[in-house]
Amino acid sequence: MEVAEIVKTLYQNFNERNIDQIFLVLHKDVKWANGWEGGFVHGHDEIRDYWTRQWKEITPFVYPVSIKDHGEGKIEVEVHQIVNDRKGNLIVDGIVNHHFQMESGLIRQFEIGK
Repeated sequence: MEVAEIVKTLYQNFNERNIDQIFLVLHKDVKWANGWEGGFVHGHDEIRDYWTRQWKEITPFVYPVSIKDHGEGKIEVEVHQIVNDRKGNLIVDGIVNHHFQMESGLIRQFEIGK
């Protein structure tokens, strides 16, 4: 699977809350930015716990606007992020940069910003 396809599939599955499908493109020891509470979570179990808790409180959606492959497994994705509270009130509507480090065709690390 090409990088652009991996990224688009990742965001589509995130927006549809298909955690198990996302794990197909994440390294088992992935380091993932916790954009909601801060810091990082590690591995599939911590990510599942983080997203499950998050989705009980807020409803985030992210849509890739551009995907840049910087080589050596470094991918930058500009996303349109929309976050609502559980009552549908808008919390965030803006552009954010996401950074991925790929390893052997899987996402090894995810960071937010810059």
